[in-house]
Amino acid sequence: MYRAIEKTWQDMIKSKSDDLKSKGINLRRRPTIERLERPTRLDRARRLGYKAKQGFIIVRIKVGRGGMRRSKTMGGRRPKHAGILRMKANVNMRQTSEKRVANKFPNLKVINSYFLYKDGKHAWYEVILIDPNHPSIKSDKDVGQISEKA
Repeated sequence: MYRAIEKTWQDMIKSKSDDLKSKGINLRRRPTIERLERPTRLDRARRLGYKAKQGFIIVRIKVGRGGMRRSKTMGGRRPKHAGILRMKANVNMRQTSEKRVANKFPNLKVINSYFLYKDGKHAWYEVILIDPNHPSIKSDKDVGQISEKA
C-alpha cells in the first residue's frame, strides 16, 4: 500500500498534475506553522519513523526560498568585490524548517522531516515530532531510547 502512495506522489510531481497545483494553492493560504492530524505523505512519514499513536505529532511548515542577498554598499567598490551576490546559507531549508519547529514546540523532540511541495517563493516540509514524556512513547521500544536521551 505504501508503495502505491509513493508512486502516486511521484507521478503527480513528474506530470505536474492539477491536483498537486490545487494542493499548492491551498498550502499558500494556510498558516506558516500548522499542526496536522495525520501526515500528508503517509508512506514517507512511516519510513522516517512515524507511528499512528499518541505522542507522535506532525507539523507542516512553510520556509521561504532564495539566497541571502545583501543590500548594496554605498561606497566606491567594484561590483565584484561588493559581496552582495552568491551569498549562501550554511544550512539547507530542511534543517531550517526543523529548527523553527523545534523552537515553536520546545517540549517536543524532532525525529525527522520530509519535503512536501515547493513553488517559486516557498517550500513546505512536514516535521515528525515526539513527546518524550508521554507514557506510550516511553514504553515504545523503538522510540523510547530517543525519549530517554532528551
